[in-house]
Amino acid sequence: MDAPAVVAVAVLLLGALFNVVVWSRFYPRIAADPRSRDAKGDRTAFFRVHVVLIAVALVIAALSLGAAALLLLG
Repeated sequence: MDAPAVVAVAVLLLGALFNVVVWSRFYPRIAADPRSRDAKGDRTAFFRVHVVLIAVALVIAALSLGAAALLLLG
């Protein structure tokens, strides 16, 4: 594997690791935040927006892992 591919794999893996570590730890803080529930106890837009952000970040992490694997294999 040439040097640019090694750098690309490293960047993809670091990005994936960052997203998994940071965003997965962010969920409990959002769930516990008082803005996540309204007066009736229902989830608010604040909660839903942050859950979508977390989900997108984790999907990007999975895609980055897949791209790194493709570079390593091919």
